[in-house]
Amino acid sequence: MHPRLNPFAAAPTLMQPMLDMEEAVKASPLDHGLIELVKLRVSQINGCAYCIHMHTHDARAHGEREDRMHLLNAWRESPLYSDRERAALAWAEDLTRIDRTGAPDATYTAMTGHFDEVEQVALTLLITTINAWNRIAIGFATPHPVEQEASAT
Repeated sequence: MHPRLNPFAAAPTLMQPMLDMEEAVKASPLDHGLIELVKLRVSQINGCAYCIHMHTHDARAHGEREDRMHLLNAWRESPLYSDRERAALAWAEDLTRIDRTGAPDATYTAMTGHFDEVEQVALTLLITTINAWNRIAIGFATPHPVEQEASAT
């Protein structure tokens, strides 16, 4: 994979609203662990290596357990996730695959049972933002960092 363009260098003013949205989501009432799980799961769906790498490392740095990250793509079959996390992950998957799912009422209703209205907006903006970041990273072929031991093999 060869990088195509650094959007921050090419158009910093245009990229600033993305950074502002990221800060707004971080400042929301959503728990940091939940934010990282959602970012990681959406990035898995979209196949964004850069964001998967970033959010795996961020989640780990904030104390996320390895088994929960490894099983995230099979969260429905694992007892390791809370009902609140399940509701967020289902909403994230449906919004990420909106062309197929249409954001069903059942998923929305399940999500509203675990998140108040402000959190619902924050969660939806989180999902929107990570989908946008995935498209930016994939579209411009942004490579993820390569650790020393991985590059030696």
